[in-house]
Amino acid sequence: MFTGIIESTGRIEKIEINGSNKTFYISSPISGEFKIDQSVSHNGVCLTVEEINNQVHRVTAIEETLIKSDIGLWETGNTVNLERCMQMNGRIDGHIVQGHVDATAICINLEDRHGSWKYRFRFPEAFSKLVIEKGSVAVNGISLTAFDVALNEFSVAVIPYTFTHTNMQYLAEGSTVNIEFDMIGKYIQRIMNV
Repeated sequence: MFTGIIESTGRIEKIEINGSNKTFYISSPISGEFKIDQSVSHNGVCLTVEEINNQVHRVTAIEETLIKSDIGLWETGNTVNLERCMQMNGRIDGHIVQGHVDATAICINLEDRHGSWKYRFRFPEAFSKLVIEKGSVAVNGISLTAFDVALNEFSVAVIPYTFTHTNMQYLAEGSTVNIEFDMIGKYIQRIMNV
């Protein structure tokens, strides 16, 4: 489990295709601190560290992950958000993020607000009950607050620190992002649908 507070960004150095899987070699300032078999959030997707070589770590995404997330679109040179799993002896600064992406969304609008940035995303309508006004949503693994919620659209505002320390700075209209909806909301929806 994660909090949605990004620790670092990483750069995709190399991609290998192995059957229906894709393996990624990612360099970052914190890769050397990882441990083999550790869960690390990559743009909101929980992946297991398989190998570490200096400041480069290796992870593999299986077919299910490639289908549910935007990982299949990643290219060498892309920047990804990284977060190690939460420790239960500290504060949860964001919200509980599992690293299990529910869907992808498309950035349909981006505004520079001269001190913050406003992004608007469109997501599959099947998930419309899972986004509420002022509710938490993870975008590329970043814990953000949804507002201006419509049927299958929502907006988020990003402060300068988040903009410069995550890959939000590289998004443009038409960019695809990973979305994980609030876990508590998903349980409530399931209970209500029974």
